[in-house]
Amino acid sequence: MTAQGNISADTIGGMQRWDSHEVSQLNELKVDLDAVSVIAHYHGNSDIIMDEQMPIYGGYAGGLEETAIVDVAAHINAFVMSGASWHLDGPVHIRWGSTNTRETLAVAGWASAAISKHTGFLKGNQYYPCSGPCTEMCFLELAAQSMTDTASGREILSGVAAAKGVVTNKTTGMEARMMGEVSRATCGLEIDEVNKIIDRIVSSYENNYSKAPAGKTFEECYDVKTVTPTDEHVKVYSDAKKKLESFGLVF
Repeated sequence: MTAQGNISADTIGGMQRWDSHEVSQLNELKVDLDAVSVIAHYHGNSDIIMDEQMPIYGGYAGGLEETAIVDVAAHINAFVMSGASWHLDGPVHIRWGSTNTRETLAVAGWASAAISKHTGFLKGNQYYPCSGPCTEMCFLELAAQSMTDTASGREILSGVAAAKGVVTNKTTGMEARMMGEVSRATCGLEIDEVNKIIDRIVSSYENNYSKAPAGKTFEECYDVKTVTPTDEHVKVYSDAKKKLESFGLVF
C-alpha cells in the first residue's frame, strides 16, 4: 500500500511492473529520439520492454526474401538497440494492409524459424485480417497465421485486430479464441503437413482481399450485458472450424 491508498507500489500509471511496455521501431530498421527516451525510461524503471516492428512487404525492403532478411534484422535490432525483453513482429502487405497474405505469412514463418533456430529470443506476432468479425473469412485468415506462427516457433500470438485493426469496435474475443484453438491443433504437426493445410486455407480467401467482408461491430457480435457472443457469431465460428477440418486440421 502507498500513502495514496489502494494503489500498489508495483503500479505506475495504471500499469503493473510485469506488464509489457511498448516501444516501436520505424520502417525499416530505424529509431527516433523519442523512442530512445522511452527506452531509457523503461530501463530506468526495470520494466519489461516489448519492442514492436512491422516490416512492410513491397515497401522499402522489397520482395519476399529481402523482407524476410529485414524481419530477422528487426528482431536482432530489438534486443541490441532497445534491450528488449521480447520482440513483437507483424509483417504487413503494402497493398492489403494485412498480416495474413501468402507473402507476409512466408516472411513471418521464415523469420521466426531462423530466430528460433539460432537464438533464444522471445518473439510474438500481430494479427491483422482484412475482414471483420463474425465472418468466415476472418476466422480463416487468422487460422492461417496461427498455424504459421505456431509451427515456426512463436512463443506469443498477439491478436486479433480484425478489419486490419483500423475500424472502431471491430475486435471481439472470438477471434482470439480461434487463434488459440488453431495453435493448439497445430502443435505436433510436421512442417510439410502444416504447409499443405495453410496452402488450402489461404487459397480459400486470397482472391477476396479487395472485397473482404466488413463484418460486425462488437455490439452486434456480443450481448454487451453478459459479454457473451451471439448465436450468429457462434455459428459462424463453428462453420469456420468445420471448413478448417475439411482442409485437414484436427481439433
